[in-house]
Amino acid sequence: MAERIIGIMGAMTEEISGVINLLSEREERTAGMRTYYSGKLNGIKTVVVFSRWGKVAAATTVSTLILEFNITELIFTGVAGAIHTDLRIGDIVIAKRLVQHDMDARPIMNQFEIPLLGKTFFESQAEPLAIAAKAVAELLENRHLYAVIDQKDLEKFGIKNPKLFVGDVASGDKFFATSPDKRDLLAKLPTIVCVEMEGAAVAQVCYEYGIPLTVIRTISDVADEQSPIEFVSFIHEIASNYSVEIIKNIYSQYEL
Repeated sequence: MAERIIGIMGAMTEEISGVINLLSEREERTAGMRTYYSGKLNGIKTVVVFSRWGKVAAATTVSTLILEFNITELIFTGVAGAIHTDLRIGDIVIAKRLVQHDMDARPIMNQFEIPLLGKTFFESQAEPLAIAAKAVAELLENRHLYAVIDQKDLEKFGIKNPKLFVGDVASGDKFFATSPDKRDLLAKLPTIVCVEMEGAAVAQVCYEYGIPLTVIRTISDVADEQSPIEFVSFIHEIASNYSVEIIKNIYSQYEL
């Protein structure tokens, strides 16, 4: 049986800088203009890396994690823009399925279908999804985030009682910043709850290599005209704390 090695990715430095600091016995290795931080987290071998934005950057990074670092499972932590009207800034989404909303090879095949794979959605595996959902639910129920994030920062973004959602996530090389773009996406993919720029590309690579993937996204903005302002502030003031506490709580669920 292969040794358990967990990969953790984030598309921005703020999303994973705090997670890197959780590692013991830390070592660094540079490959493809990225720094991979290896060590142990709660006794489990772990590799943490900043992937950069977008599908290509993320797919390149996860391929290195799989081929060079031999990870056996992957967690992607970061932020996303809300598409579903029930979502608010500060809510947490765990991906049930992921789709590349900018994949379009019509008329050769259906819109959003991945060539040669015959798949539109990549499904998360049940066990890691359940572990992550339990960890996040406990974090929110215990109101732990209020102990690690300044109350003024929470109030600034209107974060009062953040909720957990498990649903479909759309990925593509586009930052959503207009209401018409949101409506257009929902018309084509009505089950989508949030959008980001990496998850479904990572999911495709993990699917092809048989690596379990968990994508966890904190809502940083509501993907409308205010998104550029909300996004930048949220990343600096909130995102890192969310990522650290989510990862810590997930690892507390693992059996050593």
